[in-house]
Amino acid sequence: MKKVALVVLPLLLTGCFDDITEQQEFINQVRAGTKAKVEPIPEITQFEHFAYNAQELRSPFVAPKPEVIQDNLLQVQNCLHPDPKRKKEPLEGYPLDNIKMKGTLGSGLDTWALITASDDTLYRVTRGNYMGLYHGKVLQVKGSYIELLEMIPDGAGCWKERLTKVEIVEAGNASKK
Repeated sequence: MKKVALVVLPLLLTGCFDDITEQQEFINQVRAGTKAKVEPIPEITQFEHFAYNAQELRSPFVAPKPEVIQDNLLQVQNCLHPDPKRKKEPLEGYPLDNIKMKGTLGSGLDTWALITASDDTLYRVTRGNYMGLYHGKVLQVKGSYIELLEMIPDGAGCWKERLTKVEIVEAGNASKK
């Protein structure tokens, strides 16, 4: 074992000398052959100014008026649709959620319902009047509710009928079915 150590030790010590000329020549060759690649500064595009004219357009944060929506719906022939020439009544400008039945006047066929809109305006309706955004025609006025026949667009240009009740307000709550 001592003989092996005596042979290996001088070999290890001869490998640790300070001659690094070969490595320095290699580094110098690599540096001389390599050119620095610097990307050119990208060209800045010029800002183009334009006039902002969206004040004239409808705000995307406000729901469109119901008349605009309904006028833009296509009317398909041979299917149910409301009369576009009929004059709108004042309560057709309010959704049913903003209409409250307060009471009734009269009796029998001459029964009138007292309606309060969201702007605290009092209206009186009877059979044949219209209310709500969906052409809700009043079919009958009872002591505790109003029955409406609404026309709901189906999205394909036709309309479907739906019966709706607006019930009288009790203790500050209104309910619609």
